[in-house]
Amino acid sequence: MADSCSDNVVNVVLAGLGGQGVLKASDVLADAAFAAGRDVKKSEIHGMSQRGGSVTSDVRFGPTVLSPMVPAGRANYLVVIAPDQAENNRPLLAPDGVLLSADRIDPAALPHPRSVNVALMGLLSLYLDFPESAWQEALRRNFPDKLLELNQQAFALGRRTRRP
Repeated sequence: MADSCSDNVVNVVLAGLGGQGVLKASDVLADAAFAAGRDVKKSEIHGMSQRGGSVTSDVRFGPTVLSPMVPAGRANYLVVIAPDQAENNRPLLAPDGVLLSADRIDPAALPHPRSVNVALMGLLSLYLDFPESAWQEALRRNFPDKLLELNQQAFALGRRTRRP
């Protein structure tokens, strides 16, 4: 009954450092998956996040998800906001999994330096079959009006980034 082996459950691990928006990005992803009609489970490990330490968040979605934790070696996607966290979290990635790192996003093109997390959600969206409306709804739910347009721009930048 372990859903970690199910082909219908998608496992995403987001990793970075405290203050980089790992948890906000995982909220956007979870809300987009829910808006797209998936069952969603999410978990977080904060560590020393308030002091710039490692932060990870697992998001799992599919028709039915039983556990919020991504088992080691089962992440379909590893999204790394701090590139130096890639090696720390690589054991979570499945052999055929996809690593998406912030070094794929042009920092000069970001509408704000702190929006790289949302740009990475735009890049991740190229791999997932959620409708654009689900992503836009998730952005509206997670950002106040004064920050919404900036984050929509960052998301669009990520969507313009080429898949590896």
